[in-house]
Amino acid sequence: MKVRIAAIAAAAALALSMSPVAQAANTQTVKLGLSAPMTGAQAQYGKDFESGVQLAIDDFNATKPLIDGKQTTFTIEALDDQADPKTGTVVAQKLVDDGIKGMLGHFNSGVTIPASAIYSRAGIPQISTSTAPAYTRQGFKTTFRMMTSDTQQGSVMGKYVVDSLHAKRIAIIDDRTAYGQGLAEQFEKAVKAAGGTIIDHQFTSDKAVDFKAILTGIKGKNPDFIYYAGADAQSAPLVKQARSLGMKATFASGEMSKTEDFIKIAGTAADGVIVSLAGLPLEKMPGGPGFTQRYKAKFGTEPTTYAPYTYDGAMAMMEAMQKSNSSDPSVYLPFLAKTDMKGVTSKHFAYDQYGDLRDAIITVYKCEDGQWKPQTVLGSQ
Repeated sequence: MKVRIAAIAAAAALALSMSPVAQAANTQTVKLGLSAPMTGAQAQYGKDFESGVQLAIDDFNATKPLIDGKQTTFTIEALDDQADPKTGTVVAQKLVDDGIKGMLGHFNSGVTIPASAIYSRAGIPQISTSTAPAYTRQGFKTTFRMMTSDTQQGSVMGKYVVDSLHAKRIAIIDDRTAYGQGLAEQFEKAVKAAGGTIIDHQFTSDKAVDFKAILTGIKGKNPDFIYYAGADAQSAPLVKQARSLGMKATFASGEMSKTEDFIKIAGTAADGVIVSLAGLPLEKMPGGPGFTQRYKAKFGTEPTTYAPYTYDGAMAMMEAMQKSNSSDPSVYLPFLAKTDMKGVTSKHFAYDQYGDLRDAIITVYKCEDGQWKPQTVLGSQ
């Protein structure tokens, strides 16, 4: 009789474990927040950002991760911040209220910095493509990067244009966004430290389309090098207008100008333009070939600038949850801070005490015959 009772009990336990209720108790969905410009002039960046994150989530979910002792599926809630600081803070609060466990974004430094205070108060880790030095110097324990900072990129480029390109008379134009201002300031500081001369530093906005007044003023000072800190929506018409004014100076910019749209808008004026971008060229990244293959299979197109970095950022966050065996931000945050993983973009995707990436490698590209071609790699891994 006892044997029969035991058998019945075992059968009942098995049936219970296989029930929908029991299965639901052993699974969970973890929501990550994502925000970037999804509309407007910078929508291309937002799409690239989101695609990298989505591929990371798909790859990680395919490993059937166990977190909190439960089969875990990651999802994203993606919202458009329109590259606008005020919209960004509204988006940030909504994502916090919606119960995200981690934040991937924002894209722009000017949006990321005010939004970061909201995530910090909520104790939610945030990994951003923001490059402004101020982002990780606010005293928050929750701020991390996916890319090198302006301090790293601007300083490396400033020294390069003086020492290697032998620029003598350098003019700077920046769009006064947190990104543009930070990049320009670090570039200027490095130029002066290398013995270069800044003959002018002009300001515009990230909405401007006519630069002829600024360029005419700079032209009169006879520059041999012009550095623009801002996005392609401004840098492309700026260089085109500079060439129409007969200006022969070498033109350079940061990673937001390394786009196909820049080449399309600038046309033949794009030839000879120099840009800098964090990390190695995609084909030389440690995980570049495999990433490209998976990306093309999923989206049917080639990855562009930001997707490899957002992929690594998302992976770092999910791996921290897995290593800590918790999706609770307060539990996995210390594990995220100690991240040191082999990523797509780096053999050692790791953070310093501020949440900045330890690797500061920069690749310089030049537009030749309508294509961005790598010229040299600066820094070391």
